[in-house]
Amino acid sequence: MKDILDLDRYPLDREGSPEWTRLVEQSAAALAAEGMFNLDGFLRPGIAEKAVQEIQPVMDTRSHVHKRMHNIYFKPDIPELDAGHPALRKVETISHTVCADQLPGSLVLAIYEYEPLLRFLSAAMGKPRLHVMQDPLARTNVMAYRTGEALNWHFDRSEFTTTLLLQAAERGGDLEYRTDLRSDDNPNYDGVARLLEGRDPEAKILRTKPGTLNVFRGKNTAHRVTPVEGNRERMIAVFSYYEKPGVMFSNEERLGFYGRAA
Repeated sequence: MKDILDLDRYPLDREGSPEWTRLVEQSAAALAAEGMFNLDGFLRPGIAEKAVQEIQPVMDTRSHVHKRMHNIYFKPDIPELDAGHPALRKVETISHTVCADQLPGSLVLAIYEYEPLLRFLSAAMGKPRLHVMQDPLARTNVMAYRTGEALNWHFDRSEFTTTLLLQAAERGGDLEYRTDLRSDDNPNYDGVARLLEGRDPEAKILRTKPGTLNVFRGKNTAHRVTPVEGNRERMIAVFSYYEKPGVMFSNEERLGFYGRAA
């Protein structure tokens, strides 16, 4: 793994060392302050490009096109809101997905399953332990966004999302986010409406480089990927980890996300 990840800069393989402890503390502090942390240059030079070369033939021929109109909540309605409330404004998401079962022996899967990465992430997130997902499709996905396509405004279902950027778009394809737009006891529907109307001065845009690992707390932080421009698609790996072992999607969830159950 030392030829794939920059373990000199990010000593995941030296758990408990002063360097490892310092990295955990820095990551946890950024997570608390900004709702995310980034490990820039997590992949060694040339590895992101090699991963893209592995994935591209599958992405070009066998990826699932996921296209849907949705609101920021991914729900048909919110009982306490009128159907016409601006917080329920519909947006469009279009992406192309390659599933874990289409990438056997790949660099992306090797990184996803790297046990020292799981132990580092659990420490940075303040979790006792994290486990890889057992679902053969959902455990890790690679998403691509082509010109005019975007992952639109939403809140995440899970507390944390872990991604690894493999290829950046020529223009666009940036992470736009609004930290702590809502809380568990305040849905802040008027604030959500302002964000969707482009009137929130606290919204920020983050542009990362290929090879960057990002951990993002998206449950109460609204976020989107801005529309991609140019001929080069944005490609990103999404790693799904859980606090309990053996997590699987239902057939209905697989069909909804991937167009197939197996």
